[in-house]
Amino acid sequence: MKFLDLCKVYIRSGGGGSGCVSFRREKFIEFGGPDGGDGGNGGSVWVEAVDGLNTLIDFRYQQHFFAKSGQPGMGSQRTGKTGADIILRVPVGTEILDEDEETILADLTAVGQKVLLAKGGNGGWGNLQFKSSTNRAPSRANPGQEGVEREIWLRLKLIADAGLVGLPNAGKSTFLASVSNARPKIADYPFTTLVPNLGVVGIDGHEFVMADIPGLIEGASEGRGLGVQFLAHVERCAVLLHLVDGTSETVAEDYQTIITELEAYAEELGDKPRITALTKIDALDADTLAERLAELREVAGEVYAISGVSNQGLPEVLRSLYARILQGRVVETDVEPWQP
Repeated sequence: MKFLDLCKVYIRSGGGGSGCVSFRREKFIEFGGPDGGDGGNGGSVWVEAVDGLNTLIDFRYQQHFFAKSGQPGMGSQRTGKTGADIILRVPVGTEILDEDEETILADLTAVGQKVLLAKGGNGGWGNLQFKSSTNRAPSRANPGQEGVEREIWLRLKLIADAGLVGLPNAGKSTFLASVSNARPKIADYPFTTLVPNLGVVGIDGHEFVMADIPGLIEGASEGRGLGVQFLAHVERCAVLLHLVDGTSETVAEDYQTIITELEAYAEELGDKPRITALTKIDALDADTLAERLAELREVAGEVYAISGVSNQGLPEVLRSLYARILQGRVVETDVEPWQP
């Protein structure tokens, strides 16, 4: 399945049906009076977060969603039929943005959340509604209210507990494949990962979700490489795991490159809890490993030494990640939940 995390859609709610002008006509009833029914309401457009989706690919093939209009009213006091609603089903973690691509209309972070995007128009009144003591035979009716038409953006931010960041070929995909059942593409050239990958990680009987995003390079915030188009997927993570390639001769510079790009993308992303690990230690001798760990610790503080190939140091890193995730969950419980 192809991955799509940003798309534009066009929506329109249904218009209300017109009211009816009608008079009762029956044998032996000389003055039947008005009996025109009201028009039906137009259908509305809703968006709902559902389980089992992790991409917006369905909206690549259909971008226009128009709800049905209400039927006009009829004689004998019959009200027109209400138009059918339309529901846009999206993955959990989808943001609804206005046409300017900046204003957030809704943020769907739980299965079953449902938000009204465009309300259907009200049906017009039939002439029966205008009957009064001074106007016994009104010959007017209201037209139905028009529907709402708008353009919106859907932006998916994958919901994961931990996110992997680092330069291309830092060992992110290898790490994810070693600690979960995910099977990302692994190769010895940069930008092997072109779309985010999710994996469920288990440690000491506990599970959490980890996201691997494509590698960043210097200048990514200015559009170089794959840019920062996928960094939105780690915004929701409780903790980031920053992987630094141990076979690089400039580990401190590599570390600082990623930190600079994270802060350039979003200040809150730069302030997010972060764990640093030196990867590919199976390819280093003891002296080189000690030298590069010391160099990286000077700029990053505590650093774990791991290998996704030989599984060295992986349990310690996973336990540290899970502890940070639990801390984040405790903080979130003190905040009132978002309401649509």
